[in-house]
Formats: sequence, C-alpha cells, structure tokens
Amino acid sequence: MNTDMKTSDFYYELPQELIAQTPLEPRDSSRLLVMDRQTGQLQHRHFYEIIDFLEPGDCLVLNDSRVLPARLFGVKEGTGAQVEFLLLNHREGDVWEALAGPGRRAKPGARFRFGDGLLRAEVLDVEEGGNRLLRFQYQGNFYELLDQVGSMPLPHYITAELKDKERYQNVYSRERGSAAAPTAGLHFTPELLERIRQKGVRTAFVTLHVGLGTFRPVKAERIADHKMHAEHYALTAENAALIQQAQREGKRVIAVGTTSCRTLETIGTKEGCVKESSGWTDIFIYPGYSFKVLDGLITNFHLPESTLIMLVSAFAGYEHTMNAYREAVQERYRFFSFGDAMFIA
Repeated sequence: MNTDMKTSDFYYELPQELIAQTPLEPRDSSRLLVMDRQTGQLQHRHFYEIIDFLEPGDCLVLNDSRVLPARLFGVKEGTGAQVEFLLLNHREGDVWEALAGPGRRAKPGARFRFGDGLLRAEVLDVEEGGNRLLRFQYQGNFYELLDQVGSMPLPHYITAELKDKERYQNVYSRERGSAAAPTAGLHFTPELLERIRQKGVRTAFVTLHVGLGTFRPVKAERIADHKMHAEHYALTAENAALIQQAQREGKRVIAVGTTSCRTLETIGTKEGCVKESSGWTDIFIYPGYSFKVLDGLITNFHLPESTLIMLVSAFAGYEHTMNAYREAVQERYRFFSFGDAMFIA
C-alpha cells in the first residue's frame, strides 16, 4: 500500500453545474466513460452500450441493498420542537442508531412522534461521537410505516426535490438497510439487464448496506491515517457459486459499484477465495492495494478527496484515474449520485 499519498493528491476542480441534481430518463441514457486500465485509453459512450464491453461468461456482481426512507422529521412531545433524525443502523428489536439535529433537543428520555404519531420514538442513549439510540413504538409493520412518513436521505450536494422515491433505488434492490444508494446500479433498466443475461453474462448479487460513512470526508492529511466506518455485508452460497464459475472458466468478475467491490475484496481477503460469507467490513482500498477478486468495475464519478476516488485509483492507477476525471470535467460529464458512469477493465 502507498502509505505516503496525501488526501490532497485526490483533489480535482469540479464546476458546480456539473453536479447532477436529477436522474436522467431513461436510466440507461447516461453517458459512459470506458477506460482500459492497462493503457489509460478512454472512449466516450452511452450506458446502454455497456453490453458491447461485456463477454459471455463474465459475471456482473450487483449490490441488492435497498435504501430506507431513513430521514424522519419529528416533533418533540411536550414542547413541539422539531428535530430531524437519520436512521443509520438497525441494532436490535425496535432499537436504531441515528443522527439527530439539533442534538440538544434529543437527550436521553426525550420522546418524539412522526407522521401524526404513526411512529413514536424515545432516545435511549447518546453514543460516543453523538449518534443517538432510538427505541420506536408503532402499530403494524415498521418498514411500511417508514415508507409512509420517511423521506429519502439524498446526499447534501443534491438540492433538487426527488419526485419519485424509486429513482434513488436500483431496479434490482431487495434487501432493506442502506442509508444511501449504491448508485452505480442506478443506470440499469430491467430490459438492459435482460439483454445482458441473454448475451450469456451471469449476474450475481451481494448485499452491503451502505452507511453514511461512505460520504464522510477524509480529514487525515495522509490517507493511510484515515479510519473507515464498518458496514454489514453478505454473500450467499448460490451467488458465490456463480462468481466461482466465472473464475474457473477464466472469465471476468465485474463489480457494479464500489460497494460490490469492497464486499468481494473483503471476502477474498478474509476467506482466501470467494465463498459464502457475512459480517462487517471496514476495508479501505487505496493505491498500492493488491486486488484479490476484481477484474472490472462499473462506477460513478466520485467526490474529490473521497475514499471512493481512492478506491478507483487503486484499481485503474492513480495517473489514469486523475486524467480520466480531468477529461470528464472537460467533456462536461454529469457527476456524483445521479451522474454518469465509468467502466474500467
């Protein structure tokens, strides 16, 4: 690992107007910057042409985590003061870890109601770092009520209103639990996935529940000093077998998104091969990392100085990556969650 690299090495200039505020329709009409990671050569295409770069026998690995409408606007019982909560992790039973703002209104023992009382919660504790533990009370199904009263936790750089909640979900999302979308998958339509399968490309699923730590800025001057947050992942035996088959046949394992990449590399590191596995990962991939599983990566364009651009640089090479980002800015690609995509192989 290159322990001497600085966070500032991953800075690039991005005009504000290139930050995508709304998703394109249809999903697969976004642009696609294709990179040969051996040469750094770039091609400018559209996402629906991704099929031209996939070969029969390849295995696309997609993260099937589903984003919770985890932003809750609550009213404090007794005072009527308003507090916003952002659910981060399900701990046990009806207890969740959450961010609260303003925090001074959410002290242990404080009670809140959401959606005219459809959901109620009590603050049990304040953890180190300021996160709250909430215990919810409700009648019925918690997730159905959350769908009614919660809103999507869009990243701070998206200020436009999202009219359709499903546009911040992947069409194959299944497993509830993320606080943010694994956005590389937003470009796929059911029709495109079907065409990809008809070409003989396998699709396997992992689950990694994306935490907000994904967007946490790197404050350490040396990237090696940054501490990653932990996220829960799972790979079933059935999906592991699809990936193993591609590897046995000498075909490529292509991660859709940095979350799928981190799941595969966690398992490859921990187990020594791809196999059924679950647990928590805080893997931090940056230049110098030796990849165990990955042969290709589909990903969006990431924030300057983020752990995500560091991961891409580890896979594609630092110079190639920063050059690709400069070209994407010059060619006026759309950036971040609702933006355009890269395919690196």
